[in-house]
Amino acid sequence: MQEFTIKDLENFSGIKAHTIRIWEQRYGLLAPDRSDTNIRKYTDKDLKFLLNVSLLNNLGYKISQIASMSEDQMRETISKHAAAQQPEQHFLHMLKISMLNYDEELFNDVIEKYIEESGLERTFKEVVIPFMKQIGILWQANVICPAQEHFISGMVRQKIFSQIDRLPLTPKEAVTPYVLYLPELEIHEISLIMMHYILKLRGYRSIFLGQSVPFDDLMQVYQRLGSVNFVSIFTTNPSTVLIPDYLKKIVAQFADTDCHFYLTGNNLHGVKSPDPSVVTIFPNSEELVKGL
Repeated sequence: MQEFTIKDLENFSGIKAHTIRIWEQRYGLLAPDRSDTNIRKYTDKDLKFLLNVSLLNNLGYKISQIASMSEDQMRETISKHAAAQQPEQHFLHMLKISMLNYDEELFNDVIEKYIEESGLERTFKEVVIPFMKQIGILWQANVICPAQEHFISGMVRQKIFSQIDRLPLTPKEAVTPYVLYLPELEIHEISLIMMHYILKLRGYRSIFLGQSVPFDDLMQVYQRLGSVNFVSIFTTNPSTVLIPDYLKKIVAQFADTDCHFYLTGNNLHGVKSPDPSVVTIFPNSEELVKGL
């Protein structure tokens, strides 16, 4: 069973450790075990319970009211509010609970409701991106296990692709196609999938290649399709040390073609294009979409 410190609970729930201690002492909300050195040790059940407490507290329930509820009453109350309009923070908490419980049904309920009310683009910007950033921090801090991160990432990918499947196909005769790819060893594809959706939604022909595409394959794509707009996001790869060589390679291979590369990503911050006629670099994905 995974164990958590009180700092882990603070990071995950947003409730200060000092407040958690007060709630334990005054209302008996949690009763953690302690180590030989008197350090509190919490279980995943404690963390899930605290997330429910935080949800109800954010919904306006006093902590004294919450402390008097059974776990079934807490779940029923949360479910009742899940059917009504709630702030983004509420949805983020619900997604965390779905991740902890590997709860596909809860994830779909939360995301589908937001998409229905706000559309996929706004859902991605207001809920998915903040959520994935929080998950990244929690993963780096070893608060969640890799399986939980993989589960939720898979659910997000699946949800975006399901929305893509509902869009009409763009005729092959449409203007120059956009080919979306990630360079070798790069696996962070959720933002790229979302970009694929936006391009198709706006009527462009978008071809999604996905993760870890060898550089030489890009020339083969060009030879088959002719003029191509390549789009990519460099999150962790190529490394910052190898970025200049990768960009020079693009220019050397594609300078005499009708292709253009539109790039963004963490590893490109502060990097200038070696040849703007071939490579355009944007500060973030949102600016890249605007530029397209």
